[in-house]
Amino acid sequence: MDYVKPTKIELYFIPVTTRMPLKFGPEVLTSVTCARIHMFVVDRNGNIVDGWGETPLSVQWGWPSSISYEPRHRDMKNFCKLLADEWIKLDLEGHPIDIGYLFLEYVLPLALTRFNSKMRESPEDMPWLSALICNSPFDIAFHDAYAKYIGLPVYKIYSKDFMEKDLSYYLEPAEDRRISFEGKYIQDFLRIPPRERLIVWHLVGGTDPIDREELTGNEPKDGYPVLLEDWIREDSLKCLKIKLRGNDFDWDYQRIVKVGKIGIENGVLWFSADFNCTVKEPKYVVDILDKLLNDEPEIYARILYIEQPFPYDLESNPIDVRPISCRKPIFMDESAHDWKLIRLGRRLGWSGVALKTCKTQTQALLSYCWAKAHGMAIMVQDLTNPMLAQIPHVLLASYIDTIMGVESNSMQFYPLASEPEAKVHPGIYKRRNGILDLSSLEGPGFGYRIDEIPRKLPEPNYVVSK
Repeated sequence: MDYVKPTKIELYFIPVTTRMPLKFGPEVLTSVTCARIHMFVVDRNGNIVDGWGETPLSVQWGWPSSISYEPRHRDMKNFCKLLADEWIKLDLEGHPIDIGYLFLEYVLPLALTRFNSKMRESPEDMPWLSALICNSPFDIAFHDAYAKYIGLPVYKIYSKDFMEKDLSYYLEPAEDRRISFEGKYIQDFLRIPPRERLIVWHLVGGTDPIDREELTGNEPKDGYPVLLEDWIREDSLKCLKIKLRGNDFDWDYQRIVKVGKIGIENGVLWFSADFNCTVKEPKYVVDILDKLLNDEPEIYARILYIEQPFPYDLESNPIDVRPISCRKPIFMDESAHDWKLIRLGRRLGWSGVALKTCKTQTQALLSYCWAKAHGMAIMVQDLTNPMLAQIPHVLLASYIDTIMGVESNSMQFYPLASEPEAKVHPGIYKRRNGILDLSSLEGPGFGYRIDEIPRKLPEPNYVVSK
């Protein structure tokens, strides 16, 4: 089989400012830096092909902390520079799943340990989730470059025609299931053909004004909606994800009811509840659900799933969530770093997993195969992905069987950031009739059509080559 390895990497840091603040747990996001990778790969004959990857370095989501934002932000950017060196020094050629897996298993942990012991600026160690975010654009770019080298769309390279190892090399089944990954490949679990149209979820943030009583007068006047009802009507939304506090029962309950009533009045069909990893025990969520069942049964009936109420570290917080999952499906998100943690979550009663490409394309695909094989439900969640980051995100959702479409909210918080990309892919950056339209994606790799996108990049912030 023909394989390639990285030979040059260009790293760009692209700043983006939100039009509205976005609340993550106790923190509020008003700007984000997107790490964009332009990776060049070479084969044994000296042929060079390039690939692209991008991920927002969402500090508040990937590194929740009481310490100030800027040291964490600088550390994540500096860690990206370190990873550029590591990807070049790896000097291994192979399939993207093989290389991505080796990097995640062996290189990234050592790099993070070295960074935390000698290079970090912040007073606390960078967590694993932040390291995954920083690694994600490199991993995505390698998948893109390899697929372009082969001359195929990226989701065509995950079969036995291109992979030497089957899934049994990467995954082990749960002890209570008589299944085998031998002779199985990622493509065996994919949805073929993929969906070109995806039902889209709108994020109702914790600081978003729901009605006119919540307006402060500081809202932007930029032609985009501000109030929830206006968003629903503008984009014909059918699905709302409600951000909650997780430590204020009355506020959370009233927020669900208020959003639910406005949503139902305007044709919304489904809701999900995201408790921001701040809940300490299942009883909090159970009491909210039971109160909704008794007092607001229509809203209760339309809650499709509950998202990650409990702290990130599942191994340190092995909470039995069956009291919740017997009422509503409950999905792992921040805790689902890899299939091994998903296996632990399944033992604790979690119903499903929310996948994100910001934890790498490699890990998202392997986690999906494990969860799918074990009958767990799947969702693809957003990291407020603008620009190029949006494309691998929605493409993942199109190739797998999610519980309901895909979450996509960058058009709420920084729509102008993606204007150049939207000229080529209008259906991916604008929600119409409650859906995203992926039909503009074409060609090898992720189908970015990057040569057609009228974006002028500055000089790279960091370059490394052999």
